Amino acid sequence: MSVRTFRASVCTLAIAAAAALGVAQPASAAGENYVALGDSYSSGVGAGSYTSESGDCKRSTNAYPYLWNNANAPASFAFVACSGATTSTVSSSQLGALSSSTTLVSLTAGGNDVGFADVMQTCVLQSEATCVSRVNTAVSEVQNSLPAKLDSLYAGIRSRAPQAQVVVLGYPRFYQLSGSCIAGLTETERGAINNASDVLNGVLAKRAADAGFTFSSVVDEFTGHEICSGDAWIHSVTVPVTNSYHPKAAGQSNGYLPAFRSVA
Repeated sequence: MSVRTFRASVCTLAIAAAAALGVAQPASAAGENYVALGDSYSSGVGAGSYTSESGDCKRSTNAYPYLWNNANAPASFAFVACSGATTSTVSSSQLGALSSSTTLVSLTAGGNDVGFADVMQTCVLQSEATCVSRVNTAVSEVQNSLPAKLDSLYAGIRSRAPQAQVVVLGYPRFYQLSGSCIAGLTETERGAINNASDVLNGVLAKRAADAGFTFSSVVDEFTGHEICSGDAWIHSVTVPVTNSYHPKAAGQSNGYLPAFRSVA
């Protein structure tokens, strides 16, 4: 099972159970003031149907924050997640959407801080040894430099939204090992990339817990729907290239949305 920290309250457990059973959430969701922060995994890059106002941030109407808003009709909704965001740019350009009245926050951040795009480009274009070396460098950054960056971001969120439930979502494993792919990366490369995702999720879970936030993994939801599964909810290398290694619309609606809904 994936690592998931839940708030220890009967209310949260009841909502999670209701979501798992497909039961409508209580009307209290209408009182939420929801702010969606984060990077491309929250903005919905790869899912299409981008809003005109979002420009290069590529906020999609198929992204999990937009879908949750449509299903729950909160009192207010601010969707400010942006493609390419790092912990630093979330802090500098997105936290203005938060306030003391914010009651719910969602967030994906950390992948771009450790060079997610460069890792994948290296692995696609260069040798197995170079790929694994680049992945290992990213893992070192996850373990050594990312925690302090996450702590800083999380402190900023808590300062601006002191009463909010903050849900930090993780990242999926990209590949089903021994799957249906007959070309592309080697199994060694795929395994290294999956391991890096697991390490990243572990750090996100720990830092979120220490901040008093809720961590929700998406690994379980995406299991069986990774690249090489035959029913992938994640783009492999594709056109436009910016969609590569991002969730498709199905990954947002069937992966990220349930993971968020189970704890929100």
